[in-house]
Amino acid sequence: MRNKWIALLAMTGVLTFLSGCTEINQEITEDSSGFWNEYIVYPLSQTLQFFADSTNGSYGLSIIIVTIIIRLVLLPLNVKQLKSSKAMQEIQPQLQELRQKYSSKDQKTQQQLQQETMQLFQKNGVNPLAGCLPIVVQMPVLIGFYHAIMRTETIQTHDFLWLQLGTADPFLAILTAATTFLQQKLMMAGGAAAQNPQMQMMLYIMPLMIGTFAFFFPSALALYWIVGNIVMILQTLFIRKPMMKDTTGGTAK
Repeated sequence: MRNKWIALLAMTGVLTFLSGCTEINQEITEDSSGFWNEYIVYPLSQTLQFFADSTNGSYGLSIIIVTIIIRLVLLPLNVKQLKSSKAMQEIQPQLQELRQKYSSKDQKTQQQLQQETMQLFQKNGVNPLAGCLPIVVQMPVLIGFYHAIMRTETIQTHDFLWLQLGTADPFLAILTAATTFLQQKLMMAGGAAAQNPQMQMMLYIMPLMIGTFAFFFPSALALYWIVGNIVMILQTLFIRKPMMKDTTGGTAK
């Protein structure tokens, strides 16, 4: 739990730091200098522009297409996360035995519990922080999208459906929080979060944090996050189903 809080604080710190690395009101161009501008923001801006040109100037469709591409690139991380979740589910009986064995709350007993828990994780190839990895990896992309959207003037002036892409939308902010919650719920299903009330707090804190950001960020960024969540939800459902069949088959044998 402590490591998850550290990861959450680190992610928030990176968001705050990178958001201030460049002038947000400065238009991004091929002449923009600095690693962040040259290798993250400008390529994303050009990619969005390319797909917008390919869809009759629809920056909303462009954001959706680029988001799907990014999620497909991150698919291996999602698979790894689900495998770790499955492995965590399988060792729950052993974890419960350890908790009963070391039920005393004194420091020495709790240290022994942590040591044997980590040994159990290592023996079974379980990474308790795997659930945080896809979020941490995509944070630079999310922040890059924020800068690309804010600093690409054409996006700011375009509409998509009922949205003004350059301004915040309350409904989209709520939808961002809701899809984030559902995505996290599916990813945590059957893992340690289902057994640990403290870890379940992350299930509510993350959507609240992302939803709060969406109330102030352009709706184009919220659109990116929502589409990404939907793709992740579909990936999780399709990937988890054969995993569950394997588990059932193994039990039947």
